[in-house]
Amino acid sequence: MAFILRDAEKIICAALFLGMTLLGFANVLVRYLTNFSFAASEELLTNGFLILTIFGAAIAARQGDHLAVTLIYDSLPPPLRKVLWWFSVAASVLLLVLSAWYCWQLVVNQQASGIRSYGLRIPAWYYSAALPLGFALITIRYLEYALEHHRRVSAEEAANA
Repeated sequence: MAFILRDAEKIICAALFLGMTLLGFANVLVRYLTNFSFAASEELLTNGFLILTIFGAAIAARQGDHLAVTLIYDSLPPPLRKVLWWFSVAASVLLLVLSAWYCWQLVVNQQASGIRSYGLRIPAWYYSAALPLGFALITIRYLEYALEHHRRVSAEEAANA
C-alpha cells in the first residue's frame, strides 16, 4: 500500500500512457484497414494528454525537476537564499492551491450546467475531475520536495560550519 501512495502519480501516468498508446494504435490500424476511425479517439487522447501533463508535473515536483531560473538566487548570500527559497515555495504553493480550487470550480460548474463532451457525449466533468486532484497532488509533492531540500541544505550548512 505504501508503494501506491508513494508513487501514485507514476502509476497513473503509466496506466494512462499505456491506454493512450493502445487507443492511438488501434485507431491507426482501423483507419488503414477500413478507411474509418474511432470518432471519440481524438477526445479521449486530448483529455488524456491534459491529465498526463498534470500528473507528470507531480512527478517533476517530487523530484525538484520543475523549471527554475536561479540567476538571482545564485548571486545572493546564503541567508538571503533561504528567504528567497521559502518565498518561492510559498508563492508556488499558493499558485497550485488556487489552480486546484479553480479546477474544482470548473468541475462544479460543468456538473451544474450539464455540459457534455463533443465526441462521446458524456458529462464533461468526467475529464475535468482529475484536474483538482492532480493540482492537489502537485502541491503535496512540491511540499515534500521543499522540506527534503531544506533538510539537505541545512545538513550541508551544519557540516560546513
